[in-house]
Amino acid sequence: MRNPADGTLARRAVLAAPALLLARRPAHAQSGFPDRPIRLIIPWPPGASADAFLRAIAEQAGRRLGQLVVPENRPGASGSLGAAALKDARPDGYTLAQIHPGVFRAALAAERPTYDPLTDITYIIQLSGSAHGMVVNVDSPWRTLREFLDYARANPGRVTYGTLGPTSVQHMTMLEISERLGIELTHIPYRGGGDLYTGLLSRQIDMAADASGWIPLVQDGRFRLLAVWGAERMRRFPDAPTLREVGIDLVVNSPYGIGGPRGMDPAVVRKLHDAFKDALYDPATLAVLDRFNQPLLYLDSAAYDAASRAQVEVERAGLRRLGLLPTR
Repeated sequence: MRNPADGTLARRAVLAAPALLLARRPAHAQSGFPDRPIRLIIPWPPGASADAFLRAIAEQAGRRLGQLVVPENRPGASGSLGAAALKDARPDGYTLAQIHPGVFRAALAAERPTYDPLTDITYIIQLSGSAHGMVVNVDSPWRTLREFLDYARANPGRVTYGTLGPTSVQHMTMLEISERLGIELTHIPYRGGGDLYTGLLSRQIDMAADASGWIPLVQDGRFRLLAVWGAERMRRFPDAPTLREVGIDLVVNSPYGIGGPRGMDPAVVRKLHDAFKDALYDPATLAVLDRFNQPLLYLDSAAYDAASRAQVEVERAGLRRLGLLPTR
């Protein structure tokens, strides 16, 4: 004999099926992402070279997405505050942040990291990198990097240099240079490029190691560029040698891109990737790259994820070699 409850259960299952399917479908696919402004966290103060580039590409990407991409500066913590913000953000595509190698170093070097770059970030697109160099006040006694290093060797600990903070790429590279050459320099950390350059102009420090935000100050004759950290000399400053040319076998370009929280809908990731990729090749964006001598280092989402995971291990090895990797 047929149980009347069987028909009731069957009808309930049929009625519930569409609701269940809707619940399993990504919410973004229903809402027509994006339907409101997107926040892009820039972990540097206004005025840095990365800040200028990210603001330019945010404007261009917003035009393609049909919504504003709003830059939000969160300087401090060696540029890791954007990644930390992603840890607790909803994975809906409306909170993004610049991701750079310093994000990996900060998490690896922390006794109690606030995020894990291997599990807490969705890697959307790699965009560019930084053109680093070492600059001194134009009135300083050092006209070449060799003169600067010779003086530092003869005066252990007396020569100061500024960077954007402990475990920043500039700090790590200067530690590497000091270790290789057997010299002792005193590190002075700053929150951002503006403060760093003010410190150098006011002679609070002897040298600044930073990305290419110093270009206008070199062009204005206030700073002297001692060396660049890329594989080749800068077109704008052909007289400034690379580190390799002065006998230091290092090349530093710090590739960076944009990430979101973990667990993002792949369709949203793809839409963001496509908008930022198209914006990357817009003439207005390319002009900012050229102004700061930054390389174009595009990678799609899958390649960026793989490259970031490999870079985490590179950074781990570097911190271990310099004795900066905590034992947890």
